[in-house]
Amino acid sequence: MQSNKTAGPLISVITPAYNSQQFIHETIESVQNQTYTNWEMIIVDDCSTDRTTEIVASYQKEDARITLIKLKENAGSGVARNTAIEAAKGRFIAFLDSDDVWLETKLEKQLDFMLEKDIAFSFTEYVRMLEDGTEVNSVIKAPETIDYVGLMKHCVIGCLTVMLDTKKTGKVKMIHIRSRQDYVLWLTLTKNGFIAYGLPEVLSKYRLVQNSISSNKLKMVKQNWRVYRTVEEQSAIKSAWYILNYAFHYIKRRFNRRK
Repeated sequence: MQSNKTAGPLISVITPAYNSQQFIHETIESVQNQTYTNWEMIIVDDCSTDRTTEIVASYQKEDARITLIKLKENAGSGVARNTAIEAAKGRFIAFLDSDDVWLETKLEKQLDFMLEKDIAFSFTEYVRMLEDGTEVNSVIKAPETIDYVGLMKHCVIGCLTVMLDTKKTGKVKMIHIRSRQDYVLWLTLTKNGFIAYGLPEVLSKYRLVQNSISSNKLKMVKQNWRVYRTVEEQSAIKSAWYILNYAFHYIKRRFNRRK
């Protein structure tokens, strides 16, 4: 483990939470274990019915860098993220859902990467893991760069890997839809001319949770179709072409994992 790095801009960690009592402690501790220590973690609870808020409150009591905000009604992860973004004080924002984790050097390496290249939008490689933490034998690679057209064909960006420099992008906001809000934000940023730069190193772990939207590929296809047709206002023919690209990349990834 590298020595702690305190000097540098404040990074706001954006974490929506809903019924996350099983995993939230791992998520919080992965932030607390960062070698870069100038961060704040804003956790917005979306009306959990389990012990999520109780667990977060116990960490907040011991660490002043952690803030808990409770929504008054269940509104979805997009609203929760926007609430956290509104409360954020950092120049940089990074996204981390309440069942995922970061490797210790994630913030330090990604911040150095962005400052060195003077960029607004970056993402990293990541691995997947099962609910018990067992890693799945595949790495989601990060291309050197990706633009709007590339993202429309295939979203290679994991939300848990993204860091934005709001000094360059301005205050960002996610669209109010129940899923794929993060994807729409990446599309919006790249459509506005911000190229996304990939850091070619695994720095995050994405947890595969049963019954989640992202684990249901048919739902994902339907949500992508909605993004193409309703949000991005593409024709039916072009939307179908993008769906075929999505299916191709998914099948290709599954095939490569079996090698």
